[in-house]
Amino acid sequence: MNPLKSITGTLVLGFVTAIVVMVLLGGNGFNLWSLVTWLHVFAGVIWIGLLYYFNFVQAPAVAAGTADSDGPGPAAINKYVAPLALLWFRWAALATWLSGAAALEAMGIGIMNAFTLQAGAQVIGLGAWMGTIMLFNVWVLIWPNQKKILGIVEATDDEKAKSKFVALMASRTNTFLSIPMLMCMVGQGHGLPF
Repeated sequence: MNPLKSITGTLVLGFVTAIVVMVLLGGNGFNLWSLVTWLHVFAGVIWIGLLYYFNFVQAPAVAAGTADSDGPGPAAINKYVAPLALLWFRWAALATWLSGAAALEAMGIGIMNAFTLQAGAQVIGLGAWMGTIMLFNVWVLIWPNQKKILGIVEATDDEKAKSKFVALMASRTNTFLSIPMLMCMVGQGHGLPF
């Protein structure tokens, strides 16, 4: 009955351990801001981790697999790995955005103050705008085009070629935006001087 033998068991064990740590070290009781911030970071690690996996690992591996006439080709990645990774990717993106909005409210900044870049909320607001653009790219550009590329929906070869370009450009946009976005998110909470 080892929980580490399944992803569900591993996640449950991780959450239970986190709750135990929170109870043992929590001090002054329940803190909504800490909880939603922790959930925001957890979801964000999944989202950005998969974004980096797609850009740093999967895209080059599929290109190499396509170019290798003696190899297995990209079929295994495109049939088994990519759909599952994209499932986690898009839902982690939504969970990150929603928990980020909740964190803005819980920390007293407010989502409207952040998105209108009010005094004291400019840094985190800019990060929130970048995260919102990235969320849009995931759901409106990357996922619909990946469905064509992976054969989840019917598409001609010309449509697949166009979809590859659109999905790649949206993914690369998210990769470059993730760098200043992460700086803004960390900067707000840790008082970076900008």
